[in-house]
Amino acid sequence: MDRAVYLDYNATAPARPAVIAAMARALALCGNPSSVHQFGRTARRQVEEARERVAALVHARPEQVTFTSGGTEANNLALTGTGRDRLVLSAIEHDSVLRAAPEAEILPVSTDGIVDLAALAEGLGRDPRPALLSVMLANNETGVIQPVAEAAEIARAHGALLHCDAVQAAGKVPLDITALGVDLLSLSAHKLGGPQGIGALVVGDDLALRPLLRGGGQERSRRAGTENVAAIVGFGVAAEEAAAELPAQGRIAQLRDRLERRVRETAPEARVFGAASPRLPNTSCFAWAGMPSETQVMALDLAGIAVSAGSACSSGKVRASHVLRAMGATVEEAGSAIRVSLGWRSTEVDIDRFIEAWSGLVTQRPNHRSDRSSAA
Repeated sequence: MDRAVYLDYNATAPARPAVIAAMARALALCGNPSSVHQFGRTARRQVEEARERVAALVHARPEQVTFTSGGTEANNLALTGTGRDRLVLSAIEHDSVLRAAPEAEILPVSTDGIVDLAALAEGLGRDPRPALLSVMLANNETGVIQPVAEAAEIARAHGALLHCDAVQAAGKVPLDITALGVDLLSLSAHKLGGPQGIGALVVGDDLALRPLLRGGGQERSRRAGTENVAAIVGFGVAAEEAAAELPAQGRIAQLRDRLERRVRETAPEARVFGAASPRLPNTSCFAWAGMPSETQVMALDLAGIAVSAGSACSSGKVRASHVLRAMGATVEEAGSAIRVSLGWRSTEVDIDRFIEAWSGLVTQRPNHRSDRSSAA
């Protein structure tokens, strides 16, 4: 088999060499960041330097950054920590948001995957209770970028707080927490080429949070527990490298467009979700009705190519996407969709390898020729 092709960056990105090296150096040192002796002070310095790097990625101040165990914990802390009982979520949020607030009000999205701002304004105006709104910056399955700044204006007009899950967007598009106007913003290192198991919640000024984890006073009493120094160091390096590489996202977008062009050439009947909307440069989600997602993922894996059938946060299960269903996809379309997500190591050769393998699946489908001629 030729070199394996990894096209599942939205699930997790390969760790960057500089991240691995920095973490190895951090692991070689001893010290609890809460200790006052020289070993503890050295560990604390590493944590705070990483905090500065993560803050710079989103144009925040270091003291606004609270380190967590990942994006899921950051989302849960945001949704439960403000004490607001009324929660309003978009229908396409990640499961770590939707399942953290099962009683929340759900906002619809358009067939292009954009949250309905008119429904948001109407819903917030209908109920005077202080609300917490959660709208992701970019969808993890389709890559569609949401109008978060506009949603923030609506939220402020109704006295609502706004949380933004920016886990997939960070490092792929420029981020500025002030320009977005959000009160809380979630990040995760492993989407940037950092380690798994470390994330952050960026908290707006003067916003008190009730901690999920209680114990010591770490992280400004927002999150108890000894800090994971090596992972935090890795997060800082990944954030700095991802920020420096933002201009290179144009190359990634060209690879994605090349992929989608060849997908349509191979199967004109394929539907690319969110193609008419602003999207992350690295993400393509498309459905080829007639072959289940799981079959495609498994066949591609046997060919040495890793893609996914949507979110990779469901213990390895492949199930019809709630995101695509919310966008109006049929059960068959949602059950036939796969996601290809690119990143810092992706090349034209990777795209060609994918198309070669995927085209083989298409041409093996019964009556494929008649499908293509009828679609034309």
